[in-house]
Order: sequence, then structure tokens, then C-alpha cells
Amino acid sequence: MVLKQTLVAIDALDNAYVTGKAVADLFKEYPNVEATVETVEGEKGSTDFIKIVIPGSQGKLGGGDVPTLGVIGRLGGIGARPSRIGLVSDADGAVAAVATALKLADMQVKGDTLLGDVIVSTHICPDAPTRPHEPVDFMDSPVDILTMNKHEVIVEMDCIISIDTTKGNRVINHKGIAISPTVKEGYILRVSEDLLRIKEMTTGKFPVTFPITSQDITPYGNDLYHINSILQPSVATDAPVVGLAITAQSIVPGCGTGASHETDIADAVRFSIEVAKEVGSDTCQFYDKDEFTRITDLYGSMKMLQTMGKSTSPLVKE
Repeated sequence: MVLKQTLVAIDALDNAYVTGKAVADLFKEYPNVEATVETVEGEKGSTDFIKIVIPGSQGKLGGGDVPTLGVIGRLGGIGARPSRIGLVSDADGAVAAVATALKLADMQVKGDTLLGDVIVSTHICPDAPTRPHEPVDFMDSPVDILTMNKHEVIVEMDCIISIDTTKGNRVINHKGIAISPTVKEGYILRVSEDLLRIKEMTTGKFPVTFPITSQDITPYGNDLYHINSILQPSVATDAPVVGLAITAQSIVPGCGTGASHETDIADAVRFSIEVAKEVGSDTCQFYDKDEFTRITDLYGSMKMLQTMGKSTSPLVKE
């Protein structure tokens, strides 16, 4: 059902010459879909940020009031050329995001338009740097995390799925996909029951979740350990954010090649599509609004965790 779009996205991105424009061109045949690209220069090179908007029949972009789902493909780069040849494991988030947009666009021309808008964002860089990280090396990025959030966390997103390869760790020992607790305004909330239900339905397996810590939801650059960048969108928005991790049973470096598994990425795409449907029909909630009001009444704001805190450090330890 979504494997075709996943394979198309992999084929497009597994290319030393790929650009954001080439990815945007995949959407030319879909008249109602808008794909825009912006090239941004950083200290370590450049990357192409792409935003793909799939409008809903009653979405806010058209004057409606149905919530907008954001799907962010989070990564350092899709390739680490010239030190690595081919698509790196870290690319899975971008592949999943592009494939999600392709499937939603294809559904629309076949008569299945969602009620709400969906905004998909990611970036395309086939020659990103790498950097040391424990237990295995990470992919680095040509631009810093603040720049990524600026271009990928869109203000119109009412709730966000952040898709990221999360294989370079010892806390997730499962091959496939896993979801995080919901993060909102510095709070790590309970895992959404609706998302667990959708994950069960789309994978046909018991739902798998993964642990996150307060460190993981603070901004990069504060000299604290982060599992990876999967929850970094949460520091740039008040919207609820859920991490959708593409995972492995063994430890796989983000800069490893030959480590992307099409069916696992397709599971992430299928999950994102079904969440988009249910967010629009108001049958999927990322968090309990009454409980969030109660916890903030009791304990106050945790927005300090969305900032660099009381002091900053020149070190980066993600």
C-alpha cells in the first residue's frame, strides 16, 4: 500500500547528485500539492530544506478549522560522501517523510482527500559530515539544529510526528518502528493511547515505545547527552510532538550504509498516513488536554527545558 512510494523515495534520494529541487519535482504531477525548496548555507556546507503541503478539504489553509498534522523527517544528512558511498542509515527519516507526502498526494488524485492539511518537511544533503558519538558515530549536519527547526517546524503544525533513524543506542532493541511519549512545552507526557492503537493496527504487532529523558527534550548545544535529534522539534513549538523512531535490534551507526530497510520505513509511512487520517477526523489525540491543564496548574511551566537554560556551553554532547 505504501511500499511503492517508499521505494520511489529511496530511489530518488540514493543519488550523489540529488537536490531538493529533484525531490520537489516528484510532486509536479499533483496539482493541489505545493512543494517548495530553500537552500541554506552552514559552516559545514549546504542543504536543501523542502516543505510539502498537502491541503485537506476542510483544512485551515482553505479557511476550515480541522487541525494540521506536521510530519518532519529529522536527520543530519542522507549521505556522508566522500567518506561513505551511498544512502546512510540516517536518511530513513527523510525517506519516510517524502514517501508519506507522495502517498498522501496520490490518495488525493484518486479521490481520497483528507479533511485536514498535512505539512511535510525535511532536508536533502547527500554529502553531510560525520561526528563522534557514543556508542557509535553520528551523522552531523551542514547547519545547526536551530536552523533546522526554523525551516522544518512550521507554525501551522498543530501536532507533529518527528521521524528519525534511532539505531545508534542500547535502549531500543527492536527492529521496526517505535514511538515516544508525547512531549509538549517541556513536559514528557504519557504515551498516547490513540497512537498506540494506530501502531498496533498498522504493524499488526504489539506496540513498541522507547524511553526518553529530560535531556533528550532540551536543545542541542547545552553539553547534555541526547539519544539523537528526534525530539528536537519540541524545543521550537508549543504543539505536541511525538518521536517516530525507525529502529534496529543491533547498534547501527547513523553514517552506516546498506542499513536502511524498506519495510521498516514503510511501517513508519503507513503509521503516519493513518495518524493523518485520524487527526483530521478528531479520533486521534496526541495528549489529554484536561490532564495537561491539571499538571501545569499543579507544577507550573516547564518551558525552561525548551531553552538553553541558565548557562550555555560551547561543547556539544549529543
